[in-house]
Amino acid sequence: MKAHSAESQSTVTPSKALQFLREGNNRFVNNLKVNRNLLEQVNDTREGQWPFAIVLSCIDSRTSAELIFDQGLGDIFSVRIAGNILNQDILGSMEFATKVVGSRIIVVLGHSKCGAIKGACDHIEMGNLTTLLNKIQPAVNEEKTTLENRNSKNAEFVEKVASLNVKLTMDRVRKESEIIRELEESGAIKIVGGMYDVDSGKVDFYE
Repeated sequence: MKAHSAESQSTVTPSKALQFLREGNNRFVNNLKVNRNLLEQVNDTREGQWPFAIVLSCIDSRTSAELIFDQGLGDIFSVRIAGNILNQDILGSMEFATKVVGSRIIVVLGHSKCGAIKGACDHIEMGNLTTLLNKIQPAVNEEKTTLENRNSKNAEFVEKVASLNVKLTMDRVRKESEIIRELEESGAIKIVGGMYDVDSGKVDFYE
């Protein structure tokens, strides 16, 4: 399979971009990965890159976006940080990907059994990690249905916080970036959230 070119990227709509990711994850789950000549893709992208998506995901070693969506070189921008949290630099990267390079979809991807989410649920404080986990606290506070055992030992609580963390991050992207908000309102891009199941490899999307 060839890497994306300026021509092929120009034919991708936001809905088609989401379809590409759904199909790629389905191939991944069923161990039907596309046969790619990665060295050929190196050559294909030496003059430039035309990714159709940007994915914000966790640093967890099990959640490589290129692998779980079965994508090749030059297909997606991959932003990885513990807890798939958002900061100004990541937001700027999203603006670059969409407004400058032409990516059609922004995906905020959380995952099950996330260590950063567990740390936030337990209110861990440790060096610079404290600042990072504080960015997840709004999701912990937003989860109001769990009245007891609001800690990492409560698996259901952890998953609810992880899902809320994705949704609150999507809201922040829209609220804190006028560029991205205008692109979405015009229909040029789509912002979607998703949760990756580390047990099955499946991604469940919600828009």
